[in-house]
Amino acid sequence: MRKRLKTRREMLSIGSAATTSILLPDVVSASLKKIKNVVKLGVISDLHQDIMHDGPSRLNEFLEAMKKEKPDALIQLGDFAYPTKKNEIITKVFGEANSKSFHVLGNHEIDGGHSFQYVAKIWGMKGRYYTENINGLDLIVLDGNERPKDHKSGYPAFIGKEQYDWLAEQLKSLEGPILIASHQPLAGPSSIDNADKIQKLLNVNADKILLAINGHTHIDHVEKINEVSYLHINSASYKWVGGSYRNKSYSAEIHKKFPWIEYTCPYRDSLFSTLSIDPINSRIDVIGRSSNWVGKSPSLLGIPSKPNLTDGKEICPIIRNRQFDFKSVDLDNS
Repeated sequence: MRKRLKTRREMLSIGSAATTSILLPDVVSASLKKIKNVVKLGVISDLHQDIMHDGPSRLNEFLEAMKKEKPDALIQLGDFAYPTKKNEIITKVFGEANSKSFHVLGNHEIDGGHSFQYVAKIWGMKGRYYTENINGLDLIVLDGNERPKDHKSGYPAFIGKEQYDWLAEQLKSLEGPILIASHQPLAGPSSIDNADKIQKLLNVNADKILLAINGHTHIDHVEKINEVSYLHINSASYKWVGGSYRNKSYSAEIHKKFPWIEYTCPYRDSLFSTLSIDPINSRIDVIGRSSNWVGKSPSLLGIPSKPNLTDGKEICPIIRNRQFDFKSVDLDNS
């Protein structure tokens, strides 16, 4: 009997059907109960509008899905779009999609020669780092793009003293529960230079912190350090390969007009997630999305695996469903 090929709609559900359960510390439970109702967030990361030829349609996929989900707020986790005239429509559409649409600064926002202060102003942010309250949930947004004194080259990934002191004060004064959002990871692969210091600060306040989320790495991954869990939200668009590797994933016309695409392994469909913070059932549900590669995967291009990063697991065109709760623990798929 001939095996039926899966439809594209079926492919979108693969990989996000099985839910991974991850234990949250009991001390957070009391803080979570301060929320009276479920708080739902729509989250997208690393759209890279200025690399991809189809950035607007990927953003539209997210926003159309959010019309059905009806989240309390939207968050984009950085590397969104250069603050240029032609990209004004991108930030405008995102901002108008929800009365609470929040930005996080990614390292590539300044590739066009702008400062982070300028980007924050253009996007209507309170500042490079700030707090918001979403129906009882305290959101802390950090800027991981600061420059350490000994920085030599490349994009800096650091939280300086002034921001550190501000974060310590917020963690002390906010009642919680707290969700922390940053572009660069605070733990796990490609984390900021002073990740250990930030992790110690967060762990001291673990009774208030539900979760820390980040973009930047373009992987699907969870890292747990002491009592705090760190969720890497996969890119909406691709896995970067760069170097000597090339992937002719689209037509010659597209590659000519958008030359940086050949340095990527694109995802066929836009990836994004919803986070439902549920005080009644004492859990956070992450509902992800699954797609497939356009052209070759990183392993098929011959890219060697890195420690703790495996093709088909962390490196994948998937954001898996996950459940963070107080009842069971299984980091099998993290």
